Amino acid sequence: MNPLELWQHYQDWLYFHKDLGFYLDISRMRFSESLVESLQPKFAKAFKDMEALEQGAIANPDEHRMVGHYWLRNPDIAPPELKNQITENLDRIEGFVKKVHDGTIYPPEAPKFTDILSIGIGGSALGPEFVAEALSADKPPLAIHFIDNTDPAGIDRILNRLNDRLNSTLVIVTSKSGGTPETRNAMLEVKHVYEQQGLNFPAHAVAITMFGSKMDQQERMEGWLEEFPMFDWVGGRTSEMSSVGLLSASLLGIDVRALLAGAKEMDIATRVPELKRNPAALLALAWYAAGNGKGEKDMVVLPYKDALLLFSRYLQQLVMESLGKQKDLDGNTVHQGLAVYGNKGSTDQHAFVQQLREGVANFFATFIEVLEDRAGPSIEVETDATSGDFLSGFLQGTRHALFENFRESITVTITRVDARSVGALIALYERAVGFYASLININAYHQPGVEAGKKAAEALLELQRNILSVLKNTDQPMKLATLAEKVNANDRIEDVYKIVRHLAANRRGVDLRGDLAKPGELTISFNRSASG
Repeated sequence: MNPLELWQHYQDWLYFHKDLGFYLDISRMRFSESLVESLQPKFAKAFKDMEALEQGAIANPDEHRMVGHYWLRNPDIAPPELKNQITENLDRIEGFVKKVHDGTIYPPEAPKFTDILSIGIGGSALGPEFVAEALSADKPPLAIHFIDNTDPAGIDRILNRLNDRLNSTLVIVTSKSGGTPETRNAMLEVKHVYEQQGLNFPAHAVAITMFGSKMDQQERMEGWLEEFPMFDWVGGRTSEMSSVGLLSASLLGIDVRALLAGAKEMDIATRVPELKRNPAALLALAWYAAGNGKGEKDMVVLPYKDALLLFSRYLQQLVMESLGKQKDLDGNTVHQGLAVYGNKGSTDQHAFVQQLREGVANFFATFIEVLEDRAGPSIEVETDATSGDFLSGFLQGTRHALFENFRESITVTITRVDARSVGALIALYERAVGFYASLININAYHQPGVEAGKKAAEALLELQRNILSVLKNTDQPMKLATLAEKVNANDRIEDVYKIVRHLAANRRGVDLRGDLAKPGELTISFNRSASG
């Protein structure tokens, strides 16, 4: 296209939402009118699928549950029996937060809570982390810290930083089942440190879990400070508008009503059953065109605003866990997916944009643009140019440079980073994922691969218990092959080796003797005096 044709193409495909101050530009994606026409029946089905989902259809047959995160920001469209649960929970959150802020709810050892320690993993961490980074004030009512892994050193780092403020730290533990190993482990580690310091952990602890879960039972038995519900019909990666995200955001002083309002407004926009008037459908079209409906190109997310740094990490889970599926809805093996990675602009000008411009063309970019530079006026750093002008220039320049070299891009533009716009962004991508999943005939709302990984980890831990049992009951050192035979793991000798190597490195009583470069020749024994 010549410049005038490209300008017209931009205008033809530009989406604008006046009330949200939101723009979507897919004009730099190279799709044909014939593709758009051929996808019309699929989009018609996608619109109907989404309507059925919002009306309470069983969208996750594996777990036989509805998918209702859209109801969280508009309880009026929820099934009648759920409407009151949603509204009452929001009221409870706000009431609890008010009492924490004004000191009515306080820890036994301090006049007020000063910090939040949020323990969770996956959707129980990524959404709250993103929103906290994007929307927290410079001096929020409480400082927030996250433990989102079962890494002992990472846990120690957070607890050491909080050491002299643990007595004024509110601990939020988020787990739907209460049995998620990473979250359970971190909770036990934190509880242990509280007890070591003579602090009453339950008086600091808040649970976010399902009624009847292991954590619900523990909270009730120990008398934790409070509990808020996780709903069966809200998946982890779409849980930011539930207790999972709203509690921590509200404690940070973020306007959660505005967050919900922005999401609700975007939901309304993305229900329009017409491609060019539906921004989520336009995103799904662009994704489909870029990867031939098979995820053949990765999505590089480049937010040009420091506050949106974690948006690409948030989208990694939302997109990849939803779309990365081996089987389609008809049981065919399809190996679908859409890989997501990114950093932020203009940091990327000095990082990986070189490859995007001239390297392997295995991606399309998504620029996130914010029109307002800052809350107040800016100085000129050069004649007629501010720092924000440079940031905008880098974004536009990179977009041009990529397109000139046949690299495609999408540009999402918001007026400012505030609770309403962040809520809208979250809702936009939630819906786009649902539409794209319908186009490629997969289930976006289950995660069998995650469950498979959990089962494999459980099997390895059971093997470790058997290994330790054998070693503790054997006086003589033995070869790796002998140990594998004794634990009935001849076909898993590499797993046996990696387990004993890890145990030895952590002084768990396991001794390895011999040339460490030749694992098969090592001898293994258990040293009781060195264990613990």
